[in-house]
Amino acid sequence: MKRILYTAAFAALAAPTASMAQDQCGDVTITQMNWDSSAIVTAVSKFLMEQGYGCNVTAVPSDTTPAVTSLAENNEPDIVTELWTNSTGDVYKKLKEDGKIEEVGSVLDPGGVEGWWLPTYLVEEHPELATIQGVLDNPELVGGMFNNCPDGWGCRIANDNLIRAFGMEDAGIEIFNHGSGETLGTSMASAYQNEEPWFGYYWGPTTPLGKFDMTSIDLGEFDEAAHAANQNVETPDPQPSAFPSAPVLTIVTKDFMEEKPDIAELMSKVSFKTDTMSQVLAWKEDNNASNEEAAVYFLQNNPDEWKNWINDAAAEKLAPLLK
Repeated sequence: MKRILYTAAFAALAAPTASMAQDQCGDVTITQMNWDSSAIVTAVSKFLMEQGYGCNVTAVPSDTTPAVTSLAENNEPDIVTELWTNSTGDVYKKLKEDGKIEEVGSVLDPGGVEGWWLPTYLVEEHPELATIQGVLDNPELVGGMFNNCPDGWGCRIANDNLIRAFGMEDAGIEIFNHGSGETLGTSMASAYQNEEPWFGYYWGPTTPLGKFDMTSIDLGEFDEAAHAANQNVETPDPQPSAFPSAPVLTIVTKDFMEEKPDIAELMSKVSFKTDTMSQVLAWKEDNNASNEEAAVYFLQNNPDEWKNWINDAAAEKLAPLLK
């Protein structure tokens, strides 16, 4: 029933309004990256631009490397959303150095998150487990096992080095290396639903962190040098470090910034709390919803998060649509 309501709402909200014909901002191109959180960012942004600012928005299917390459070669698209700059490489650095792009805002707050997690019910029952030292001192309380990333993932290298740095196996914790992201997520879901221990790596925004109340344990201070060294599989003497938040940005071309400053200003303010995005992803999966339906769900249920993104004129146009 909820999905039917949001489907109907999206159809009604997406219909062109009379005012749009009188106040066109022109054509805008925006990436739709091939993962759900970015697709929802794009759907929300597209809706606000079309319904609030009168833009004609084209969502361009893309991924990180193709998007950056297209910016370098074609100066397109106008807007790149949810760009994880820690995986963009030298092409992106040159775009910045040449002044062809503008980093206008952080689309996730505080950014992409990584960590080692326990179910909150377990930490509430055993508060000592809130730190890595507490886990190492009580391996039986976390099930005696660490759920690790699959082989080939970047997090696998960092985790393997941290496992050595903390002496996890010497403390009596078995390392289970998952064969896929699906089994890693399923293991968390199964343990949580049965109120059993679960200890392992995960990241956000993701559906599991939206569905399940998990606590990221304290791994100590973030050490930039140690974290950088932990990305190398051949690091001889890995040291402890917490995971930093990954910057996740919205980028616009320099030309777009100059030609459509009001839309660039809007996109500079489009920022989702990472926890909120995880909750929207969980709602999307639970309701077998589309990205557009998830966008309407976010807009109708989180007005305090987005009402300050838009200017007064757009707010007036959107008011009757998002009562």
